[in-house]
Amino acid sequence: MTNQVKTGLSVLRDELLAELSGRKVGALCHSASVDENLNHIIDIFADAGIFIEKIFAPEHGLFSTEQDQEKVSTNVHSKYKIPIISLYGDNFQSLKPAAKELKNIDVIIIDLQDVGARYYTFVWTALLFIEAASQAGIGIWILDRPNPIGGNFIEGPVQEEDYLSFVGLLPLPIRHGLTIGEILLYACELKNLPKPRVVAMRNWRRKMWFDETELPWVMPSPNMPTLDTATVYPGMCLLEGTELSEGRGTTRPFEIFGAPFIDPFEMCEALNSIADIIPGIYFRPLYFVPTFNKFSGERCGGAQMHILNREIFKPVLTAFAILKTIIHLYPDEFEFKTPPYEYETEKMPFDILTGSPRWRKMLLKNAPLKEFREQFLESKTKFENIFKRFYLYT
Repeated sequence: MTNQVKTGLSVLRDELLAELSGRKVGALCHSASVDENLNHIIDIFADAGIFIEKIFAPEHGLFSTEQDQEKVSTNVHSKYKIPIISLYGDNFQSLKPAAKELKNIDVIIIDLQDVGARYYTFVWTALLFIEAASQAGIGIWILDRPNPIGGNFIEGPVQEEDYLSFVGLLPLPIRHGLTIGEILLYACELKNLPKPRVVAMRNWRRKMWFDETELPWVMPSPNMPTLDTATVYPGMCLLEGTELSEGRGTTRPFEIFGAPFIDPFEMCEALNSIADIIPGIYFRPLYFVPTFNKFSGERCGGAQMHILNREIFKPVLTAFAILKTIIHLYPDEFEFKTPPYEYETEKMPFDILTGSPRWRKMLLKNAPLKEFREQFLESKTKFENIFKRFYLYT
């Protein structure tokens, strides 16, 4: 498999482990921190005789067992008896390691699989960790991984300064087109932090989707089971800011969505009729019963999204089209969710996700989809120019 992408973890395993010999190492990782043979980073280090002093775990925990926004407890690795320190507790302070938790560590290895959307929290956990590690004088290595939905696509709104949060600590379009290593290089420059060492991938190109890398897909979080999920996620995660089900509690989260008050045939007919504005997707009407989360045990009308052409599919614009359609069809039933959301207790969750209240207001005023599309294009042009100097790959 000469064209197989080699992740930063595999490059470290094959070429750089000797540099860690005799050093006290900590690891920020999760269930998807594996090599091309599905060997986990903790096992790789153990087999090489490198002892991990402490494991740090982001949202969902080391084994991706906890659901979204569920507190993760600190515990111990059952095989290696290494402390696993949670970086996702019940307050914002829990997201950053305390100084005492960084004692006796020389270097931190960060190996997290991002999915290409600004509000996927792992990159922000990494940034907060870098801040703490830099203050403690600890070396930082980032093991880079593919952006599974490609490195050539940028789409969606950017946050206003007052709407930065744990689902976007720095200004980024929702679909950013960066790898986690590139985002953190960008972030560290903006925050005047020491430049981390990024162990770059081999053979990855910006045009690649994850299924073109020849790497195995491991769920980085409980509701990210497939590449199709990741493809629609930059748009469909916005439904977390509403009272609509985003499909949690089904076997196709984010691809399935709806609510008890929706007529699936009426809604899908309306959405499929605007394929010229939101191309590359087909909405299939269905009913579903979530087993947990919103409307648990209730029969919902809705749709499953079927990707017809991922190269032209616009996930963020499509999500706005879905919301516009549902607000138009069911104005008395549709509601935006109220706080709290991801440690924010005052601002509306939808505003936190989009980065500004103006997008919600535009939806309520029935602004045309073309207006959303034009503003997204402005952000794309601006950030393409900003990001180019942080690109590690062509």
